[in-house]
Amino acid sequence: MVYNNITNNMENIIMTTEEFKLLFDNEIMPSIGSMREAGQKEYAHDFDEIFANFNRIATSLECDRKKVLMTYLLKHVDGINAFINGHTSQREDVTGRITDCIVYLMLLWGMIKEEREKNAG
Repeated sequence: MVYNNITNNMENIIMTTEEFKLLFDNEIMPSIGSMREAGQKEYAHDFDEIFANFNRIATSLECDRKKVLMTYLLKHVDGINAFINGHTSQREDVTGRITDCIVYLMLLWGMIKEEREKNAG
């Protein structure tokens, strides 16, 4: 993919739909799975309670655990925004930040599902 910084237009699209499918299946999804598992081990400290880290911090800060998650997510969004704006010398590769965002959004989905099920029952 070639991007013209002067005109801010895509000049040539090289990645095909099939190439993206391969990227998705062979790189993106495995990276997301690995990141989620590593995060669970590092932060939750309890493999049976997926949201343990968010629950602990939410209790400590007296706020909703979704706000804790959103704070973590926005840290990575800020890094992605910096990358898009030309700041490439970051501690973490931008694809790692994107992976983290996807994982956080999946966790948010899980939190919402759990809360809806509790409220329905």
